[in-house]
Amino acid sequence: MDDDEELVERAREGDIGAFEVLVVRYQARAVRLAWTLAGGDAEDAVQEAFVKAYRALGGFRRGAAFRPWLFTIVANEARNRRRATGRREHLALRLSTSPESPDAGATPEEEAVAADRRRTLAAAIETLGDSDREVIACRWFAGLTEAEMAVVLSCRPGTVKSRLSRALARLRAALPAEEAFR
Repeated sequence: MDDDEELVERAREGDIGAFEVLVVRYQARAVRLAWTLAGGDAEDAVQEAFVKAYRALGGFRRGAAFRPWLFTIVANEARNRRRATGRREHLALRLSTSPESPDAGATPEEEAVAADRRRTLAAAIETLGDSDREVIACRWFAGLTEAEMAVVLSCRPGTVKSRLSRALARLRAALPAEEAFR
């Protein structure tokens, strides 16, 4: 597997296949991030974000981390789509139909319990403000590190820690008591 820096450099030189490797590598996480922020427009947002990223490769700073740069573009595109449509779908619907693959070894009962937990969690996340949802989406749906989140959210790493801590406290408070500490 090539590393991101090498793939970006090859893509800058016109190797479309190198950029396709990056798309495959980050598409699932990008869709989860966009899904949390934009709902049903997620796949369109991600597709447009990848197009914008490809066009902007010439301005990508050598030596910088590609993943947070890309996810910044994804998050911005998702936010723009959400604002443009003026719609806010319920997060419960978004996560319950999220493009996650089910556990192949799970029983129907386990799948039902997992789906119920996702709906409960989604309903609790929906009660949070945009800032809290963004920090939670970056950490758990996109799997970003604190340093990468700082880039995506345009804030300092210490600010990421405090925002994440506050968002999780609000999320715990929004969850039913039996779900709050599982």
